[in-house]
Order: sequence, then C-alpha cells, then structure tokens
Amino acid sequence: MSLLLSLILSINILTTHPITSQANMSVLVQNLKTGEVIDSYRADKVVPPASVMKLLTTGAALEMLGPGFRFPTILEYTGTIENGVLYGDLYIKGTCDPSLGWKGRTAFLDKWVKAIRTAGISRIDGAVIADMTMLDGDAQNPGWLCEDAGNYYAPGIFALNYYGNTMNIVLRSAEPGTVATILSTEPKVEGIEFINRVRCDRIQYDGAFVSGLPYSKERYLTGAVPSNLGTFGVKGDLPNPGLLLAQHLTSRLRDAGITVRHEAAYEADFNPLTPPRNELYTHYSPPLSELIQETNVNSNNLYAEALFRYLGARLTLPGTIHNSQEVLRDFWRRRGVNIQNAIIKDGCGLAPQDAVSAKTFVQLLTFMSHSDNRDAWMASLPISGQTGTLTSLCPKTPLEGRIHAKSGTIAGTKNFAGYIDMPNGDTLVFAILVNSAPGKARNIQTVIQQYLLDVYKKQSEK
Repeated sequence: MSLLLSLILSINILTTHPITSQANMSVLVQNLKTGEVIDSYRADKVVPPASVMKLLTTGAALEMLGPGFRFPTILEYTGTIENGVLYGDLYIKGTCDPSLGWKGRTAFLDKWVKAIRTAGISRIDGAVIADMTMLDGDAQNPGWLCEDAGNYYAPGIFALNYYGNTMNIVLRSAEPGTVATILSTEPKVEGIEFINRVRCDRIQYDGAFVSGLPYSKERYLTGAVPSNLGTFGVKGDLPNPGLLLAQHLTSRLRDAGITVRHEAAYEADFNPLTPPRNELYTHYSPPLSELIQETNVNSNNLYAEALFRYLGARLTLPGTIHNSQEVLRDFWRRRGVNIQNAIIKDGCGLAPQDAVSAKTFVQLLTFMSHSDNRDAWMASLPISGQTGTLTSLCPKTPLEGRIHAKSGTIAGTKNFAGYIDMPNGDTLVFAILVNSAPGKARNIQTVIQQYLLDVYKKQSEK
C-alpha cells in the first residue's frame, strides 16, 4: 500500500463521516524521529483548542520554572513583637499557588499556627490580612463567557487561591414545581447571599447552575434538579478565597489560644510603596511536576490559570492577563514554535476566542519531547484507556496505554494532542482538533478513535 493511499484512507474517516465531515478541523500526524508527515488536513488552520490549550501553559511553565519549582506563600508581619504581642498585622502573601487547601486539606494551617507561636506571638493586636496584590483586579478572565462566571470550572484566579476556589452548596429537592432549599455550604462562607431559582422537576439529570462575580457576596442559582432527590450538592466558585483563608487562619489561632484583636481582612490593590514587612514563615507548594500533572491529567482550569497568571507576574507587577498572554506567546516563538496566527486569551482553553493550529501543537510537542524536562512532561499527560481524561479513549483496543495526550472538550468540540508509541519503537506526534461538529462530544470522540486506530494499524503494517 502506497503512502499516498494510506494518507487518503486515514483522513477520509474524519472528512467523510457524517459527524465530522462539516466540522472545523485541523489535523497533523508526524513521525517524531524523522519528521515524516503521516497525515495532514488544514494543519495551519487555527481553531478553538479547548483544554488542549493547557499544553502551551504547562509546557512553558515547566521550561521556565523547572519541575522542582514550588510556589511560596509567605507569612509576614508589620510592627514589632514585644512580650508576646504582635503590635501590627499578620499578612498572608500569595504568589498564585493553586494547591492551598486543595480538596479541603487544611492541615497546613496547624503548621502556620505553630510557626507563629514559635515566633513568640501569643497575641496579635491587629488582624490577619490576605495579601492578594501580586495580580491585578481581573480575577475573572474577560475572554470567558458570562454564563461560566461563578461555576466551579471557571473560578476567579487570585494571588491567594484556597480550597480549589470552590464551594459545595448543599440543597434539598422536593415535589415537582417547588424550589430547592439551600441547606449549607462547604466550606462555610460568611455573608454570602443566594438568589435561588433552582426548580425541582421531572428530570433525571442535574441541571443546576451557579453564577456570580469575584469578590461579590451574591450568587445566583438557576436551572432544575430531579424532584424528591433529597439532599445533593452543586458546586460553585468562592467569591474571595484569600479572605476565607485569612478567616480560617484567624479561627485556628484563636482556637490555639492566640488572641487576634480584629477580624480578618484582605488587600487586592498593588501598591509599590508598601513598607517592607518582616518575614515569619514560608509555606511551599508541591513541586511543579506534581502541579502540572494535576493540570493535564484532570484538566484542572484553576491550576492552569494560576500558572498562566504567575508567568505574567514574573514580567511585571501586578501581574496582568495581557502580560501572561505575551509571555506565553514570546516563549514559544523563541523556541521555534509557530505561534504567529494563534489567539491566546487564557491559559486553560475556556475562552471561546482561543485559536491554535494542529501544526503549532505538533511543534510544541516535538520541542518538549527533546527537553531536559521530558520525563516530567510525559508524566503529566493522561494515558489512553487508563488515566484522567483519556480513560475513555481507546480502552481495550491496541491503542490502550499507547497514547499520552491532552484532551479538550466543549459543546460540539473534541480535541486531542499528544504522542502515540508504536510497536517498532517509533513515536507519532499528533494533534486532532475537531470543532463545531453536530452531536455530543462522545460521538465525535468515537470517530476520532476510529481514525487513530486506522493510523496506528497502517503505520504498524509499513
């Protein structure tokens, strides 16, 4: 079978199938070692990448910071410590760490309390203040849809992130036609106000949505849930995670017998004239290698955006979304990746204006395969049929366990970019971006899976 015939037969699966034939597509498959093009279809065409966008962010972060980088969160104080009394305020200075309190793990606060006691402090004559000034006020990316704001998958991004910037709102449903009752939130958020319009209906799925803006104490609940379901949870974002962290530390200090005179507060506006403070203790995040693994394997938007914003803050303070965009673009341009026509609005792919070509992703993946950080990079990618967002891709097929890739999914869109390990030891590097296709994402994935299996079969027979 000629190479030309192989090309035609493989790509035809995507270009002639009823689900994908009219889709906005960009496809490129290459041999990683030789650079031979195995398949190509509008490879230079930029299309929305969805969460495949995270490859640009995590790759740049890994190269710029190194796999062992850890985000510092610093306890600082103003004033003086005399006879056990801090005559000043205690600050929690954030640097974008996304992992503080992740999945409700708050044991680190006990270490903070111990460090404060070790410093000889038994009373704080001021307050615990969350310092979120490393970033500007654009906690919500303006490129994101308004309907996403307030949902757990699109939380505000701050210099201090806490509890995954997510709260679980516990409701109880009753008879059809009634409004679900809000029972509590986890964690508890002081002063939050809910405008609740969640209907109990004769449906079999959770159709409740949360909306709201960063710093706002109002959250709107709309949509519908199954009637007579009992108690259940709906996830939404935390309005001000830094303030919540300061409140939790204040509570832990008081429980430990350390008096705090004033209630917790926060600062969000950068001031270059802020007087110097005294450093008391530094908390470090897990290493970047672990953070990008969470980012890519589970497609974590918070982690991706925190990395994205941190890279921008390295350029100038306060960190801005524009600076993050420019840092990402400049980094990949300098590495020989064709980024000229790409549109970069965020670091996670949630912005519908994001647009990247298959060729750009293949060039990026090729670069990372030769990087000194290759092992950490490969470990961050989910594996087909086995882990993360690739669990449902090619299970119980010859490609199970052979694909390391990032997926991206939104309505009418299913994208993949990564590597395929071939039986002869070769590696294929690929990007398949399928947008605006009719039907559900899982049906688009079925077609892409057929295509991948066909490419794998033909290349194995060569």
